[in-house]
Amino acid sequence: MLKWVASMSDSAAIAFVNARLVDPASDYDGPGSVIIADGVITDIIHGEHPPAGQVGMKVIDCDGNAVMPGLIDMRVKTGEPGSEPKETLKSASLAAAAGGVTSFVVQPDTDPVIDGPAMVDFILRRARDIELVHVYPAGAATKGADGKHLAEIGLMVQAGAVYFTDVDRPIVNSKILSRVLTYANGFNALIAHRPKEPWLSEGAVATSGEMAMRMGLPSVTALSERIALERDLALAELTGARFLVDQISTREGLGSLERAKAKGLEVYASASINHLVFNEIDIGDYRTFYRLDPPLRSERDRQALVAALESGLIDVVVSNHCPAPAEDKRLPFSEAAPGAIGLQTLLPALIGLHLDAEVPLLDLIRAVTINPAQILGLEAGRLARGAPADLIMVDIDAPFALRERDILSKSKNSPFENRTLQGKVLKTFVDGRLVYDQG
Repeated sequence: MLKWVASMSDSAAIAFVNARLVDPASDYDGPGSVIIADGVITDIIHGEHPPAGQVGMKVIDCDGNAVMPGLIDMRVKTGEPGSEPKETLKSASLAAAAGGVTSFVVQPDTDPVIDGPAMVDFILRRARDIELVHVYPAGAATKGADGKHLAEIGLMVQAGAVYFTDVDRPIVNSKILSRVLTYANGFNALIAHRPKEPWLSEGAVATSGEMAMRMGLPSVTALSERIALERDLALAELTGARFLVDQISTREGLGSLERAKAKGLEVYASASINHLVFNEIDIGDYRTFYRLDPPLRSERDRQALVAALESGLIDVVVSNHCPAPAEDKRLPFSEAAPGAIGLQTLLPALIGLHLDAEVPLLDLIRAVTINPAQILGLEAGRLARGAPADLIMVDIDAPFALRERDILSKSKNSPFENRTLQGKVLKTFVDGRLVYDQG
């Protein structure tokens, strides 16, 4: 039986006992206890011996459930500002807390675009007012994210932007991308870029192959990703900039990434959870919740991504949370808006990979905790003395079916709807504050 003391503040000492600690930062997965107070972790005890009690300390008996660092999602779209009916920062934060995500990065393709320090400050102030999870803005790499003129990267770094990207719009002009990388390198800023060849990809909604041909869908070869990626990595090598391959999705792209890392380039790669668990067969009934960008790939590609994640070639897993209202999805497949929400399902989908594909849990959780924390320069993502008390309690063995009524995002376009998932988030703490309680 889970013991819970209500009305917990961020200053009261709380002990999580009888827990399974899952902490990739220390490569520990085993029994232990955690004590938090004043918004930080004050002690970690490995082993089955509970900590000595203190006067006024509140105790949570975890009953063998997992305690792990809160997830960090590096790629989240919201509709605020400009398209609030899709998603607000508050609704996204509620969904994040329920999914065990204690920090997420807002993409800059809002209206107006986050391409200056004033917009960066707006996002940070709104997040502080909401007071749920940590929200960090990404800034646009070019003004208006139009790929033509450099944005104010230096000023946005000072304002608090954590990296820079034009999101789903590739910077076609190699000279412009080279200038962006050179400018960003002066501030040690991270540039994220989608490896998307724009002319080959134009109009495509599926990956070339037998499935797309049978369904009569406009498609693009998986090789187009490698074509774009080779140019991007060459420019990263030329400029020496920190570079994030945004949502790698093909076997061919993984080969290019491996060669770049072998050269010692400061290059990282993210993969969408959707491309790790779904493949092109899932679009077989024309269900537009599987209309994604990049499109879903072959099963061989999916398996290659899972292997690359396990080996560490892929550094980060993202939800690629992309809300779209019903009127944008209830259309023919080729006309529907791309994207799917994922803040609430990121962790259960990863646990599913652990159980179904036998990928070690530490390898999976590493890609959503300590790896993104280190790339972004955050103190979170670990269970360690002095670290922020951003942590979650999870029943890894609990199955559940995701129903539309359970989705806290304003948009409901989840490809996991009505699927049986594994792993329930029981409680979420941010800076020692309880922000979500499954009960």
